[in-house]
Amino acid sequence: MSLSQINRPPLPPFTWETASEKVRIAEDAWNTRDPERVALAYTLDSAWRNRDVFLSGRKSIVQFLQNKWAKERDYRLIKELWAFAGARIAVRFAYEWNDGAGSWFRSFGNENWEFAENGLMQRRIASINDRPIKEKDRKYNWQLGLRPEGHKGLSDLGL
Repeated sequence: MSLSQINRPPLPPFTWETASEKVRIAEDAWNTRDPERVALAYTLDSAWRNRDVFLSGRKSIVQFLQNKWAKERDYRLIKELWAFAGARIAVRFAYEWNDGAGSWFRSFGNENWEFAENGLMQRRIASINDRPIKEKDRKYNWQLGLRPEGHKGLSDLGL
């Protein structure tokens, strides 16, 4: 079976339930901070814009994520479905991280995703802003890794 034949459910066209599931699957993968695992959700030629960086392909995605998580330490992310239609999903997110020198940040963003028929993401467009926060103002205090079931989402946290 070739990589182009691999399905990554849920598949488009999305419903509210399947789009929400896709968002949580993505959040869980990103919270592992494993670039190789995260990159498997994208087509081999996936096109990305992340802030002002433009990427193409899984190898570039892996390298980008390795660099990202070397800088953004103690990374914890929450994603929330915003809208969907057909093979596209819009997501809002926020994540907390520190720079290794004692400064904490909360980064807020929006992503637009477009999926191939097999459920792999073929395009990701992300706009992100960073805001310094005090460590005492952090809201994501779970152990590194996946957000625990029952932990509040963005709307419930007022973010």
